[in-house]
Amino acid sequence: MPPFAATRASTAAAPLFAALGDSTRLDLIARLSRDGPQSISDLSEDATISRQAVTKHLKILEGAGLARSRRAGRERIFELRPQRLAVAHRYLDQIGRQWDAALDRLRAHLAG
Repeated sequence: MPPFAATRASTAAAPLFAALGDSTRLDLIARLSRDGPQSISDLSEDATISRQAVTKHLKILEGAGLARSRRAGRERIFELRPQRLAVAHRYLDQIGRQWDAALDRLRAHLAG
């Protein structure tokens, strides 16, 4: 048996953290958050990587549920799905509470 059993929360959060674990994707998330829905052309405009690479990163974000796309004429428009970021936030909050509880137990043990 592995040392840690996957929980429903960790199983749900893992794809989010995998998608967020790349600086290019974090930059895309920030742009979509700041500027709203944008086309691949707009998102590629100031990028230091190719349009195809931007598209690949957007597809990863879409696969993790962090972004969604729709067709608008010949363009594909991507927008942020902030409710999926809330899943990651709740997971990190849970871990933070567990660490706080562990530190409280350690302090009590050392003081006791």
